Amino acid sequence: MERVNPPELGAPAGFSHAVRAGGAVYLAGQTALDAEGRIVGDGIVEQFERALGNLLTALRAAGGEPEHLVSVTLYLVDIEDYRAHAREIGHVWRRLVGKHYPAMAALGISRLWDAEALVEIQGVAHPG
Repeated sequence: MERVNPPELGAPAGFSHAVRAGGAVYLAGQTALDAEGRIVGDGIVEQFERALGNLLTALRAAGGEPEHLVSVTLYLVDIEDYRAHAREIGHVWRRLVGKHYPAMAALGISRLWDAEALVEIQGVAHPG
């Protein structure tokens, strides 16, 4: 088992950003945190882009690429807001990941660890 914590994501406290084990990469939930630990982005689209970018940074640091994602879970504090911006979010996905769509789930929750966070993205990848 190898724990991967890229410096671009800031030092994790009590978790690892990614763990390689048995040919898979398990990706910790990522929000719109910058390297200094602040949530950035005023709306769901901006925060989704940053959170997805953070997830992909962890994945690449662990030796994977976006097309290796096999499962992604979204945690959303406002599902209706996400639905209202689904087209824009889809454009962000295609720009950062491409037309690869892993198994996905979206869960509505009351809040995330950082109160300003609107979305958290967690995933599993299989680089091969």
